[in-house]
Amino acid sequence: MKQISSTASLLLLSTVMLGMSSASFSDDDKSGFFSRILSSGKAPGVAPVTNPQYLEECGSCHFPYQPGLLPARSWTKVMAGLEEHFGENAELPLEDANRLTDYLIKNAADDANYKRSKKIMNSLRPDQIPLRVSETPYFIKKHNQLSRKMVQDNPKVGLISKCKACHTQAERGSFSEKEILIPGFGGWKD
Repeated sequence: MKQISSTASLLLLSTVMLGMSSASFSDDDKSGFFSRILSSGKAPGVAPVTNPQYLEECGSCHFPYQPGLLPARSWTKVMAGLEEHFGENAELPLEDANRLTDYLIKNAADDANYKRSKKIMNSLRPDQIPLRVSETPYFIKKHNQLSRKMVQDNPKVGLISKCKACHTQAERGSFSEKEILIPGFGGWKD
């Protein structure tokens, strides 16, 4: 009976693994599935941007911040104020704005299963509605050791909001300290 149980268990495990390898995963799941298992159910970083319209509309002016970097309430407020979007008019046709708002809300930090998204949410008070990623307590804590010379006075960085200036894998949603290269200063050593 033990031999049958072991064989049945092996067959069941093989079937499950085969089913997982043939399943259709989104881009963030392709490399993130085993990461989730190894990191107690949380994938590292944040989910990368997967919406081509968001990449085109928002990424044409600035870094396309991943939805998992802010809560849904923040994205709702940002998208409601596109006529005065940080000093620029970024208005979109209503249908496009609604479609992008839906994407941002559905992928916001609130329910994301990513390590940094969860840490961002844990750093916020329930009534807090940051309009910038750089206004979140988590972001502030992670960047508090940077000098003015490294950011504002650095011609290759200039603004703390230019994520990919230092985070070499930011577009993939990875903000690991091992992947930081500050122009003119090198890798980050905590």
